Amino acid sequence: MKSSHSSAALTAAFDEPNLIADVGLVPLVRLAERVGLPRLADERLRIDGAGNSGGAHPAAKVMTLVAAMCAGADSIDDAGRLRHGAMGRLFGGVRAPSTLGTFLRAFTHGHNRQLHAVHREFLARLTATTPLLPGVDHLAFVDIDPTHRRVYGRAKQGAEIGRFKGVRTLHPILATLSTPTARPVVAAVRLRRGKAADARGAGPFTSEALAAARQAGAGGTVIVRADSQFYNADVVAACRRARAHFSLTVRMNPHVAAAISSIGEDAWTPIRYPEAFVAPDSGELVSDAEVAEVDYTAFTGRRKAEQATARLIVRRVRRLNTEAAAGQGELFTTWRYHPVFTDSPFATLQAELHHRQHALIEQVIADGKGSALAHLPSGNFQANNAWLTLWAIAHNLLRAAGSLAGSHHARATTATLRDHLIHIPARIARSARRLTLHLPDRWPWQDAFTNLFEAAHPPPA
Repeated sequence: MKSSHSSAALTAAFDEPNLIADVGLVPLVRLAERVGLPRLADERLRIDGAGNSGGAHPAAKVMTLVAAMCAGADSIDDAGRLRHGAMGRLFGGVRAPSTLGTFLRAFTHGHNRQLHAVHREFLARLTATTPLLPGVDHLAFVDIDPTHRRVYGRAKQGAEIGRFKGVRTLHPILATLSTPTARPVVAAVRLRRGKAADARGAGPFTSEALAAARQAGAGGTVIVRADSQFYNADVVAACRRARAHFSLTVRMNPHVAAAISSIGEDAWTPIRYPEAFVAPDSGELVSDAEVAEVDYTAFTGRRKAEQATARLIVRRVRRLNTEAAAGQGELFTTWRYHPVFTDSPFATLQAELHHRQHALIEQVIADGKGSALAHLPSGNFQANNAWLTLWAIAHNLLRAAGSLAGSHHARATTATLRDHLIHIPARIARSARRLTLHLPDRWPWQDAFTNLFEAAHPPPA
């Protein structure tokens, strides 16, 4: 590819009033309106206190922030991209960045709880009206994981030097909801100070995530998956109260090591690992990983009612000696053990595979850090908490749009959804009181955009 014009023959001018850069926001905003996000914001958010200019018209401000995040905004000032060209002819009620900053700073802890309710109800409506989570009524997974977000400046409330030496962070925790055939959506989020322990508030947060999953249609088998930070009695109790199953990574300790040592050598089953192969002479699976299970009682240091007996599924991986000389055999085999405490209703190999798939929550975290969570833009802690929840709403809206666009985009990352479906330039033409959007000829993802547009703008009944 090369330029077809010389520098002298090419000029640029920002003077076209009929162009927009993000035409994909047209079906996206219409989809949010059809599902009822503006009405939910007006009904649930009560930020209109005495002398509080930031609390008026919450629906318009929520919709502006969500649309800006869907278009890739990672700071409050980036919402200014919604006020260019002909955007005013397609959208009403777009608020200025300064107004949005005042709105976010008006949030308190109680207002954020109201916004959480908006998020949960909006997710439930999305799953009911779009193919967002196919099969959620049969089998669903709730994955919980914390993350740290680096922030700059000592004026940010709650920013502290915690896990990473010399790095000031805020400490979000999130829970995702997924099915075996659908990418995860965000079921619950919370923002915590930088030094907060990973498992702080894990029990109540698990209960809230499971309530959101049930509200979104997860009426069948639900399995909560988490790493060893959440291996505690409160998380297990929350799962059992909600009639959900749990699958939690366990740290090695003498009690767990004794349980593993009780497993006989004939109980280990090879699994199909990335480098596993079938021996041509015997037809047996040859793998460096094996799985077995044993009954196990956890939390024995607590009172009887808080103890839990379930399965300890253990995956062991052969530990190779990288310093051994070429051709030198091993005196005895050593292993690395990865135990999982679970009451999953599935067979051993399937339950172990399900737990390894917990890593998909990292894709959601990466999506967030590559877009709206690149920064937590305010110096006010509760404003950043609201920003985090609004990102979760925008993430779920983009995922719903991808599910309507087609099977390929249903599993695409949110960055791909923006490139293919949102960041499309268009020229607006008016004829006979009708607006026509003229999009680029030969757009590679024309069919996907058409599917989304027609789903969001059905013909009148």
